[in-house]
Amino acid sequence: MPPTLRLYNTLTRTKEDFVPVDAANVRMYVCGPTVYDYAHIGNARPVIVFDVLYRLLRHLYGADHVTYARNLTDVDDKINARAARDFPGLPLNEAIAKVTEATTAQFHADIAALGCLPPDEEPRATDHIGEMQAIIHRLIARGVAYVAEEHVLFHVPAVAHLRAAPKYGALARRPLDEMIAGARVDVAPYKRDPMDFVLWKPSRDGIDPGWLWPNGAPEGITRPGRPGWHIECSAMSMAKLLEPFGGGLACDDPQKNVFDIHGGGIDLVFPHHENEIAQSCCAFGGADGSGRMANYWMHNGFLQVEGEKMSKSLGNFVTINELLETEKFGGRRWPGEVLRLAMLKTHYRQPIDWTVKALEEAEKTLIEFYRAAEGGGEGEVSEHVIEALSDDLNTARVITELHVLRVGASDGSVGDRAQLAATLEVLGFRKGLKALEPAAQVDEAFVIERLAARLDARRTKNFAESDRIRDELAAMGIALKDGKDPATGEPTTNWEVKR
Repeated sequence: MPPTLRLYNTLTRTKEDFVPVDAANVRMYVCGPTVYDYAHIGNARPVIVFDVLYRLLRHLYGADHVTYARNLTDVDDKINARAARDFPGLPLNEAIAKVTEATTAQFHADIAALGCLPPDEEPRATDHIGEMQAIIHRLIARGVAYVAEEHVLFHVPAVAHLRAAPKYGALARRPLDEMIAGARVDVAPYKRDPMDFVLWKPSRDGIDPGWLWPNGAPEGITRPGRPGWHIECSAMSMAKLLEPFGGGLACDDPQKNVFDIHGGGIDLVFPHHENEIAQSCCAFGGADGSGRMANYWMHNGFLQVEGEKMSKSLGNFVTINELLETEKFGGRRWPGEVLRLAMLKTHYRQPIDWTVKALEEAEKTLIEFYRAAEGGGEGEVSEHVIEALSDDLNTARVITELHVLRVGASDGSVGDRAQLAATLEVLGFRKGLKALEPAAQVDEAFVIERLAARLDARRTKNFAESDRIRDELAAMGIALKDGKDPATGEPTTNWEVKR
């Protein structure tokens, strides 16, 4: 019997047994990237975390019974600015298409290198403008949205007057003044309340793409416009996870207008996910506005780099592609599966410090796993690993269980290389030692023996021999860093494989 899956729900602040709406059609939506440039390593964390959850759901319920949707935001001010910069001679829409096509292809290549499966659905915002407009019409009709100066705004205080609607702020659980500050609200004279947020806004001529309302614009909208950010995910999740299963705007049954899991980074809790819940529940939740959009809300923690917040001003901003293809971080390139393991060594809800040392340790561990799994043949996925994953993705325990499969346990049980190989694959580690060249092929015992000989040469001031051994190791791709023990003054040497 499979273990009970338990997930931490941000909405309730508790770990809960996972009970799907329909076990034959488990559904998960995760907020994806805005495709204007290379994705940074912080963007990779939710992609990896929810890929692991997707793999687990497929293992527990069957691949044919899970639908994973991850959107692409392809309408945004940053996209518009890059399109104008890179393709000044093209019509705006053509320039935008070129930018999003190239950046989307790069994103797909980068996350594939991290061992991530493609989602079942990958909706683009620009393909669902009609759904956004339909939702906006519904929200106006229900009295929770209004038109002002060519904008359509969601009126947050109105939620409280819609019978059985969810309380605004239930996800974030923050005082009103903190929510106002966190939302970075625009001060606009046409807003009825500072918390009101944009569902639709007018397009700026020659700067923004714009859409008309083919089925009739709301009264007061006379110009082409474009959607606000929050409405996009409500429309795309409706299109991919509600309508195909009997829900959506044509359905007044709240039970059919909810899906199972909504995920993303912790930075999206407010205002993005809070606003998604408000607009989706008021639009889809039946005549009384009831519902919660998704039953389980999951969020991964922040990522910092070498102990500091990642930012371009600090010079520590690093993209997935730079880690994979350049020597910007740690003076070398890093295999995608090393990045994946380094990400999973920290529990997904905890903040993670992205360091060169952590990547080096992850690479060493992965080499050990791959070497132990070589030639393992056909094996079953470890039940202990599935149990660990089923405990709110307890990846630290997963790694412990992988070590047990590699070398055995203190109770005298022996390792199982066939089971290790099968379990690594279900976790997204399938490339093997060949993906870790040249690090995987280094004879550590030989390197350590040569380093000992070199230290002897340094102690006796035989610098010619010391340099010869250094050059010998350099030819093998081994870089040395000499130093002294601060306590004894004795010479020391650290080494790493350079790519």
